[in-house]
Amino acid sequence: MFRVLDVVDRLDDLRKDAQTGAEAEPKAPSAETGVPAKRYIPPIRVVLFLWRMLLNEFRSIVVAPFKEILVNRRWGGLNLAFIACIGVIVLHAIHLTRFGHDFVRIIGGVQASLPLPISLLRTPVSLYVPALNLPVWAGLTQLFIAFALAQLTLGWKRTLVIAYISTLAGTMTARFMISLGPHHMLGLPHSAAYVLDTGPSAAVVGLFSYISVVKRAPVLFSLTGLSMTLESIAVPNLAGREHLIAIGAAMLLGFVRLYRESRGIEAGALGRAAKAVVMRGVTRLTKSSHQRRNLEGQSI
Repeated sequence: MFRVLDVVDRLDDLRKDAQTGAEAEPKAPSAETGVPAKRYIPPIRVVLFLWRMLLNEFRSIVVAPFKEILVNRRWGGLNLAFIACIGVIVLHAIHLTRFGHDFVRIIGGVQASLPLPISLLRTPVSLYVPALNLPVWAGLTQLFIAFALAQLTLGWKRTLVIAYISTLAGTMTARFMISLGPHHMLGLPHSAAYVLDTGPSAAVVGLFSYISVVKRAPVLFSLTGLSMTLESIAVPNLAGREHLIAIGAAMLLGFVRLYRESRGIEAGALGRAAKAVVMRGVTRLTKSSHQRRNLEGQSI
């Protein structure tokens, strides 16, 4: 791992030296023709520009957090990644048993046909239920990288919030699309109400999208969004739409954080304000219920 980090550092040093050398020493014209040396053609310059952006994003999002782990021994930054992978492995092993299929479906299977309270109770567990049509070992790599990078970059609390909101946004929007019906442009057929939720994949794409927005990484965001868009076009199903909704929800949360940072708003101020509004509404509902009970008691 240290060798990989050293190679990346050397590539970045060479790139900086090349830029400073190009600025300090202008290209001299040729001795025979007197014409300046030929520059890169536009396609090659575009490729080099994208490569440099990708290298910078890789250094800021991947190399820097993992280098801090290796240097400072902060192995606790990978707790969520290990817990998520272990949860998926355990549920997958239970699912392969005789009665495990029904057990996993009962505790973590989310469908639009279920009542809303049951879906909300099962949504946190659905983050660890592997998709039935995809190989579980292939998805573990994406799951580990997404949760590890998110925890190292955002912290464990914000990582869990983004993952849950992304999954919940996809689930709730799927209910709305199914209620519209197949005749609407954004609607889905009623048979989609009996299809299982996407599982941890919506949380994975949501975390990648949020990190790319917060870290201002357009290449990573383009790769994530473009891959999900092409998937939804090639295979127009419920999972593809839920992935797009998860990306949109994560983008919105990322832009809210960028707006808060640009305005100098203290971290957690929006959450405390939302909590105050909710507590105020609960207090009003409690007072109104007490007043009704007192009026009913007096009338009796």
